[in-house]
Amino acid sequence: MMMKATIEVRPATEADLRAIFLIYADAVQNTTAIWNETVGSLEDRKAWFLERTGKGFPVLVAEADGVLGYGTFGDFRPHEGYRVSVEHSVYVDKGSRGNGAGRMLMEALIAEARKMGKRNMVGAIDAANAPSIKLHEKFGFVEVGRMPGIGAKFGHPLDLVLMQKVL
Repeated sequence: MMMKATIEVRPATEADLRAIFLIYADAVQNTTAIWNETVGSLEDRKAWFLERTGKGFPVLVAEADGVLGYGTFGDFRPHEGYRVSVEHSVYVDKGSRGNGAGRMLMEALIAEARKMGKRNMVGAIDAANAPSIKLHEKFGFVEVGRMPGIGAKFGHPLDLVLMQKVL
């Protein structure tokens, strides 16, 4: 009987950026989890990482025999009045979905937001992404807004669901 590797969540390092980039690139190219259509480069991911961590925001990875996924949060909006709120993202490698990595990243991000004194977490989710909506509901996020046809990707209109957790 094969033992399942234990998943660990830890702060990402620059050494993790290639794995993060590959997960991000797959999400851009093959899903509507992120509405970017341009993958960019590994250097772009490095600049993103340095900007995010430079502002004191976490970038976390879930790891078990390699990086399975990553999660982060940053400013919900750039204005000072929103300083109590963050918008988060969690992405899991397509071969690792459903193994608990996403759940563990969410738990860790919520804990980090609380440590930073944040009062709200917001998730902006493609309305067709039922697994992500269900995961957010398990953590006490509630739908607070729905924006029909606000985006487009792969030649199709996309609806956005805003989910909020009051910390």
